[in-house]
Amino acid sequence: MESAKSISKIVKSLFLFLFLGTIASAQNFKLLRYDENYESLKDSSRNFYENLKFVPLNQEKDFYLSFGGEARYEYVDFNNEDWGRLNIGHNNFLLQRYDLHADIHLGKNFRVFAQLRSALQDGRINGPRGIDEDQLNIQNLFLDVTLWQQKDKKLILRAGRQELDYGSGRLISVREGPNARLYFTGGKIMYASSRFSIDAFAMMADTIYAGVFDNKMSKQLNLWGAYSKIIFPKAGNLDLYYLGIKRNESLFEQGIAPEKRHTAGTRFWKYGGGFIYNLEAAYQFGSFGSGNINAWTASADIGYSFENTKFKPTINLRNDYISGDLNKNNENLQTFNPLYPKGGYFGFSPQVGPVNLIDIHPYATLDLLPELKMQVDVVFNWRYSTNDGVYRPSGTLNLAGSASDERYIGTAYLANFTYSVNKYISVVSGIQYFKTGAFINDIIPNSKDGVFFNARLGFKF
Repeated sequence: MESAKSISKIVKSLFLFLFLGTIASAQNFKLLRYDENYESLKDSSRNFYENLKFVPLNQEKDFYLSFGGEARYEYVDFNNEDWGRLNIGHNNFLLQRYDLHADIHLGKNFRVFAQLRSALQDGRINGPRGIDEDQLNIQNLFLDVTLWQQKDKKLILRAGRQELDYGSGRLISVREGPNARLYFTGGKIMYASSRFSIDAFAMMADTIYAGVFDNKMSKQLNLWGAYSKIIFPKAGNLDLYYLGIKRNESLFEQGIAPEKRHTAGTRFWKYGGGFIYNLEAAYQFGSFGSGNINAWTASADIGYSFENTKFKPTINLRNDYISGDLNKNNENLQTFNPLYPKGGYFGFSPQVGPVNLIDIHPYATLDLLPELKMQVDVVFNWRYSTNDGVYRPSGTLNLAGSASDERYIGTAYLANFTYSVNKYISVVSGIQYFKTGAFINDIIPNSKDGVFFNARLGFKF
């Protein structure tokens, strides 16, 4: 815990300097901080901040070091979590996240990226969830070796601990919304050109504990696969992927058993001005205990962005179908597994996860000011199968459902505001009201509507 506090003090001091000082503009920060590259500062005069982002280590400046980090503070207020089933009522708590990273480039062919992260929780009545607290851990520590490079084409081998994030985050996400982000340890080979890229990887997952450097590596392959992207100019982008997982124990309403699951999927998408779309479908097969897996998902998210209109509004309509188990009394399983999804795929702090679900989700955004963006959502949720339950955003079982014939889970109403003070400082706040439906009212005696509020202050450098 003392180590985590030390990192907190260092990061706070750096952010205080950045906030009070004059900071030059630079590239936007990436979701995966290791995707940033500050080599463009090589031949320029640099202020204090830019000297943190590019520290030459030799006269030729092809050996260099870059530093970065983040501090995030969040207040959470939850009333009737899990629709009153836990009998907690009002539950408010604080979350903090700190990280520091160093990116070392050793010529054109070698690179080492290292990152420490601390995620802290204070005040939650029923204790920290797995997504809330990991007091201090090594989030990234990997070596990149460039095996081949020619013009815009490159082949890179990466080995070590690393974060992963692919596509829209339905299946493999770094999980940015929750306080503790995901990571894996393993190897990845990456090929990229101007219009085509593909990653192939084999990874192990840790068992996460809340203390300091106490996470335990599984020592067996948990995740493997390949993810590719093809760019079609003007038309959009096509993703094709295969993902495999192996777990010694997986829990669904049907029961607990070893699981080996394969996912084959595709995504066709386009963002930007005018017509926008995100279409995705995936099929899963494999084994669960002595039975076979036969599961699937399909999603359509279609909208329009009015970039040349005042407030630059966007309007979208999304519809998801995600399979659930049809009969818990036989050995075969039709429940879709979202693998390692991001927590906020159906809105911030969602109450319903991407398993056994049909949803209709209209949403819209407005740029109220150049620095202030608003998003409003309504999410209508049904169970796909009345023989399966309701699952959490992580994909774990929350409420068994085969005892009820009711299908409608409930309606979530959301409003979210993001204010960018500048490139380095942001404020995010949101409120969610969840009106319970017939299924929740049938399963939970005296069920209650849920209300969620959060306010988050973030710093990055």
